[in-house]
Amino acid sequence: MRTSLDTKVALVTGASSGIGRATALALSEAGAKVAVGGRRAGRIAGLVEEAPGEMLALDMDVTDPQSVRDAVEATVDRFGALDVVVNNAGLMLNGLVLGADTTQWTRMIETNLLGSMYTVHASLPHLLESKGTVVQISSTSGRTSSAGTGAYSATKFGITAFSEALRQEVTEQGVRVVVIEPGFVSTELISHSTNPASRAMAKKLAESMRTLRAEDIAAAVLYAVTQPHHVAVNEILVRPTDQAR
Repeated sequence: MRTSLDTKVALVTGASSGIGRATALALSEAGAKVAVGGRRAGRIAGLVEEAPGEMLALDMDVTDPQSVRDAVEATVDRFGALDVVVNNAGLMLNGLVLGADTTQWTRMIETNLLGSMYTVHASLPHLLESKGTVVQISSTSGRTSSAGTGAYSATKFGITAFSEALRQEVTEQGVRVVVIEPGFVSTELISHSTNPASRAMAKKLAESMRTLRAEDIAAAVLYAVTQPHHVAVNEILVRPTDQAR
């Protein structure tokens, strides 16, 4: 039987769109008090207005450790605890290694990998106190890399490695660590790329299948965090039925 989220407090990063937004709304609908972080203040404010439950808007840049610490502390100050952290903030700037703009690699590493690490670091003392849950939004690209996704896949493989080390460190202290690996999801992530060939390839791939929706991944998050506390769902791989690889 699933546990209730009525007394729980969650923090969701990258909540201004896509999976983060859908997850924040799903957690709110399930009864949690939710802090939502992002850099697009207007969208975050709109999300708070739409939420069915109590929600806190945070101006949060996961690439800045101080911004992350401030967001975590603001969450605890407002709600008194922290039970669930969903690390969703991310960029996908795909392209071949040859001729790559390496500043885009830096942006992805700082956002996708270091951003999630900074958030875990700032949140962990509170999660140890509440025996809470860390949810890491990764990707099928964190399992299998392919030409044109090298740097992005590296960040997602890194999330998997960090999460497993974290799990071993904290599981006996009651903190659960969940890695969720979506396949092709119809979100704004594709539009981040400045590489025309990568965008064209993604568009063609999207047109070839029934893609996942952000709400499908939010449902996976909700499933993991509402299990009885003795149950740790450590990994969920979610692909569209039509996605072969």
